[in-house]
Amino acid sequence: MAFTFATPAVIQPTRLTYPKIELWIPVVQGVSDRQVQNTINEAIRAEAHKLIKSQGSLDDPRAEMFGWFEVKTNEKNVLSLSLYNYAYTGGAHGLTLQFSLTFDLKTGKQYTLSELFKPGSDYKKRLDSIIAAQIKARGIELLQPFEGIRPDQDFYIADRSLVIYFQLYEITAYVYGFQYFPISVYELQDIVNEQGPLGVMLVNN
Repeated sequence: MAFTFATPAVIQPTRLTYPKIELWIPVVQGVSDRQVQNTINEAIRAEAHKLIKSQGSLDDPRAEMFGWFEVKTNEKNVLSLSLYNYAYTGGAHGLTLQFSLTFDLKTGKQYTLSELFKPGSDYKKRLDSIIAAQIKARGIELLQPFEGIRPDQDFYIADRSLVIYFQLYEITAYVYGFQYFPISVYELQDIVNEQGPLGVMLVNN
């Protein structure tokens, strides 16, 4: 059986500056299909600008904003990354937002959480159970009892794991930061969509 190596994408950090704003945006290069590459870059730029709008007004004289990114997976034709945006708009402290995107580098498709799993599988129930167990084992202090993830819960893929995470204030106090729950793909193997990004991670090559 022939093995084909999937060349990672090239991620070029690009700096954008506006009054009170400095952003570092990932620009994807080296994808064989130029249209796919353009689709991915357009999606990244659109989400980066959504984060800016979500932070609200920078009218306060002390206001400032800084954006950056982290690449979580760039292998096997899967690109998963997180965009971050910190803004101080007045008040006691600033706020950092995070948004993650997961792409198929062959097609440009951006995956939602439900698309990582087989149609009809009760993936939410499985993830809720695993996360609840991690909350208990790690002694995480919640703002209120954990009632499960949202259908559009934030996630990324890293180190052959699905990482579910929660925004600041979503389940814990600000001081605890983002809450991350890594789940091995092997723990989800029976419900994973084999044609999706997690299915690719199950293959040991």
